[in-house]
Amino acid sequence: MPQRATEEKSSTKWWVLATVIIGTFLGRLDQTVVSLATPKIIIDFGITVSTAGWISTAYIIANAVFVPIWGKLGDTWGRKKVYVLGFIVFIIGSVLSGLAWNFPSIIAFRVLQAIAGSADYPTAMAILAATFPKGKARAQALGIWSASFAAAVVFGPLIGGPLIDGFGWRSVFLINLPVGIVGLAMALTIIKESTSGDQAKKFDLWGAMVLGVALSALVLVLEKGLDWGWTSGKSLIAYAVVVVATALFIRIEDKHPDPIVDLKFFRIPVFVNVLANNFIVFMGMMGCVFLIPIFAATYLGLDATETGLLFMPMAAGMMIAAPLGGQLTGKVQPRFVIFVSTLVAAAGLFLFLGLDPRSSSFDIMLPLFVMALGMGFGMAQRTNIIASAVPDHEVGIASSVLALARNIAGAFGIAVFGTVLNNATNAKVIATSAMSSLNVLTPKNYAVFTTLITLKAQIAAYHIVFLTAGFVLLFGAVTSLMIKVKEKVGVHVMVE
Repeated sequence: MPQRATEEKSSTKWWVLATVIIGTFLGRLDQTVVSLATPKIIIDFGITVSTAGWISTAYIIANAVFVPIWGKLGDTWGRKKVYVLGFIVFIIGSVLSGLAWNFPSIIAFRVLQAIAGSADYPTAMAILAATFPKGKARAQALGIWSASFAAAVVFGPLIGGPLIDGFGWRSVFLINLPVGIVGLAMALTIIKESTSGDQAKKFDLWGAMVLGVALSALVLVLEKGLDWGWTSGKSLIAYAVVVVATALFIRIEDKHPDPIVDLKFFRIPVFVNVLANNFIVFMGMMGCVFLIPIFAATYLGLDATETGLLFMPMAAGMMIAAPLGGQLTGKVQPRFVIFVSTLVAAAGLFLFLGLDPRSSSFDIMLPLFVMALGMGFGMAQRTNIIASAVPDHEVGIASSVLALARNIAGAFGIAVFGTVLNNATNAKVIATSAMSSLNVLTPKNYAVFTTLITLKAQIAAYHIVFLTAGFVLLFGAVTSLMIKVKEKVGVHVMVE
């Protein structure tokens, strides 16, 4: 092949990467900014905080349910077709959300957004796997693409805050229209179609429906369990639905000629080990990080925009480390890269143990940067191993399983550590009260006394969360040593 043609082909590959980054960034950005808009939505629609929680819960459930469906459709029907369809429907859902006239309408349009947005992750990863051959280039591309997740988390508050303040909450949805059109135009002109080569024999409708029931019940109890009570009647019913639906789903998939989730993936040791490690690490990280904005607003008195700025170093750390982690492919065994990266991320969480009401913004920025630096190096390796552990024609559905594991891990971590914080606060209030005394009992002194006890207990509870999350990541580092791959010729990864 002439050198000029080779250079043009190489350049096109990186334009494909830039295209899918826009879609991924836009979808994740939308999830981030909606939390900032929620207070305004509550006022406009006259709803309670508890009711408003369904704006996020409905989105998370719909997103989780449809990720594997889109992954399967992308592999069989065409990744570009699914990606473009998802993009179009996401733009429509965004505009309709911005025009919502009451609470039921915004829930319906958010669900539409979630269904469309869930097409991005599995198809984008499969498109990149088809565009970049196995090896260093693919790992580096997947690493850069992974960094867009962190960038969206950070830029969400930075973009959303001024938009809401200046133009109202509807603007955070309507802004997706011009940006989405640019991304859609790039997708239509730059991305080439790819499929698994095999057409679906028969769509696994029953498998998709039963999986949807299982995931809906699981995400619902993780989101609402703390409010309901983990042993309440509602929670117990949700647990039962998850168990029964999961068992039925496995039975259906075993017998279906073209299952929506190929269970043979779970007989590949490296696939299972990466999935388990990814779940543990994301659970610990998300379970801790979601509390940082609450801490900053409650104890440091920062507003939404100031809190968003705290996450800038996190984005920088992720964007620096992710592509560098990809470049280590073929040079260092992936399990050692993941091991060290997880240790560094754990060190970042342990740095949060110094936080108190006198802390500065830097005291939050530094731990977030260290944590993101560690996570970034390992993220590219995990994504590349998953993409290399299965045949290229099944990368879409394999990536959807990885995305599903990350989403559930995040929800699980938030539920677990939210409960840890709640229980630890109550326990510390009792313990602190027992060790404290008030010498001069007046109404004013008593008010100050109880406030200080509560404050001390809450800070101690946060430290327990950070400490627990750090140990969870240490456990994740140990599990990473079970991820065994062997190198073949050059930088091609072959699973054992």
